Amino acid sequence: MQHDQKASSGIGRFIDRLEENALALMLGIMVILTFVNVIRRYVFNASLIWSLELVLMLFAWMILLGISYGIKKNTHLGVDALTNILPTGPRKIALIFASLICVIYAILLMKGAYDYWAPFAGLDVTSGRWFPTGFTETRSRAFMETDQVPMPFFLNFLGDLINDGDSYSKLPDFVPYTMLPIACALILLRFVQAFVRVLRGTQHTMIVSHEAEEAIEDLAAQSKGA
Repeated sequence: MQHDQKASSGIGRFIDRLEENALALMLGIMVILTFVNVIRRYVFNASLIWSLELVLMLFAWMILLGISYGIKKNTHLGVDALTNILPTGPRKIALIFASLICVIYAILLMKGAYDYWAPFAGLDVTSGRWFPTGFTETRSRAFMETDQVPMPFFLNFLGDLINDGDSYSKLPDFVPYTMLPIACALILLRFVQAFVRVLRGTQHTMIVSHEAEEAIEDLAAQSKGA
């Protein structure tokens, strides 16, 4: 049992590092592209016309991954002034209800993300207004491309895979939009994991970050020190 826990902990640390490195890599690429473009524009009177679009894409990816990572690490802000004054029993019920609402919201978000992304992958969207009940045939948007981002040579196979053999001159919209279902799936996974921990009694709140309270406490401590 201890060996399994250590292995699970090792896998967890690996996934943490993977997510953190992915977020750091996105931020680093954004900074480098912005810096290079500024230098080219003001020093050489030229610019990378595709860099702004790519930076916006990476910024969106970073936000989406950051949301799921924040849920995983319980770093999202929230208001718990009301639940904190409740007795233990009602507080547990309120926590279970809030966790369940989060899971339902994540399911709706996942459905919406998939339905938005699917046409760009040449796939059918789901049927059902709120929850998926099947699939509905839809017009493919796999032919749509980004405005300026050039097509990397190692992604040329996408033409055969999703665009009926037609090649792309620019990066297809399929690529940036793929982050939507991936991130929403991670959000759903993290909310389900949190819900299970709440039911088991190993997690007692959905909110751990109290930056405002901590800032007030720090200010009070500084005032006493002065």
